[in-house]
Amino acid sequence: MQVTETLSESLKRGFTIVIEEKQLAEKRNKRLEEMGHQMNIPGFRPGKIPLAVVKQRYGENVQNEVLNEAVTGAIQSTLEERGLRAAAQPQITLKDGYKEGDDLEFTFEVELIPDFEVPDFKGINLTRLKAKPDDEALNKALESIAERQRDFKDIEEKRPAVKGDILVVDFVGKVDGVAFEGGTAEDVNVEIGGSGFIPGFAEQIEGLTPGEEKQITVTFPENYQAAQLAGKEATFDIKAKGLKEAVTPEINDEFAKKVGLESLENLKSLVGKQITSEYDQMSQMRLKRDILDVLAEKVSFEIPAGLLDAEFDQIWQRIEEDRKADRLDEEDKAKDEETLKADYRKIAERRVRLGLLLVEVGRLNSIAVTEEELTQAMRSEAMRYPGKEKEVIEFFQKNPQAIDSLRGPIYENKVIDYILELANIEDKEVNAEELAEMPASKV
Repeated sequence: MQVTETLSESLKRGFTIVIEEKQLAEKRNKRLEEMGHQMNIPGFRPGKIPLAVVKQRYGENVQNEVLNEAVTGAIQSTLEERGLRAAAQPQITLKDGYKEGDDLEFTFEVELIPDFEVPDFKGINLTRLKAKPDDEALNKALESIAERQRDFKDIEEKRPAVKGDILVVDFVGKVDGVAFEGGTAEDVNVEIGGSGFIPGFAEQIEGLTPGEEKQITVTFPENYQAAQLAGKEATFDIKAKGLKEAVTPEINDEFAKKVGLESLENLKSLVGKQITSEYDQMSQMRLKRDILDVLAEKVSFEIPAGLLDAEFDQIWQRIEEDRKADRLDEEDKAKDEETLKADYRKIAERRVRLGLLLVEVGRLNSIAVTEEELTQAMRSEAMRYPGKEKEVIEFFQKNPQAIDSLRGPIYENKVIDYILELANIEDKEVNAEELAEMPASKV
């Protein structure tokens, strides 16, 4: 095999490789002989099929297989011998006019993962914010549970619905005068002044008395979950049928038993643990963000242009979607497109650089994602879709790319945990408000 370097520019390398036909022929003939021993063809004894017959039937497939293996192997050995690591798939070009019997000549260009020095993590100082649930947080959580356990009592008095009432209605929703799928329902409880319906729905039925009918007009939000209705104006024919009042249970031992616990103390203990877990997750998120900010300041090296472009394109696609749905924050709305692209390209550059750093730390320290961790991640994802757990698991098992989407975050967290074990971390007690004050960030 002859290898000639044709390009050496920054992180780009190019090579021309020539593989002699003799090597290719040996591999082709070996593969054809193996197939001949395994084939059964009428008129020939097993294992005694002439090479010419095998080649006539499978020669083209074997030729393509040998070429693919030869090209892949040549590229791999070329990079390994020079201590180079590809950042993405090489761009390969075969010499025009190649046919069986010729030497194989091809060129490939590839972007490389840069060489850089990993910082000393033992010299990093961080502060981990810690918070404990106070009585206010505990009582608020208990009240929220009680709110979800409300009972609804019929109001016998025939009067208009006011804020706080539950109005029982039938409705038929229409767009351009035509009823749409999912827009018709009966005996629906609508809380006057509450949330959960289309903006403007509950507000327009305030004041209705059971037995009355009314047509209202609403506009679905631009980001409405049903894409066919997003941003559209619709009418609803409303028929009021009854009034109810919500009765929130008193928070005591009896209430605790209603939700499956022995006593109010048991309920408070469980809720306290849940709040503590939420605070710990918030604390870890802040710590992860802090370590990434520190690392971003400590490392500076050239990154592959292809990786940067791919990351920016992914970010910009989301920005375009947010802009169409009017989800951009006010700061971004005030920027012209050129400034906005420049800002998000910097974010893409930071992400790629940090990603390369974390991969290198993981490689140097033999950090890997285990099959058990992937299995647990798949199960956790499947639990988000009650009743469809089996289908979700099968989807991941049949789609390696989907599994990689789980592997990436697990790997990143394991590497960050490794770095945090080496860093100097000081705990600081704060209140819940201080812990929740996560500085705004787009990264």
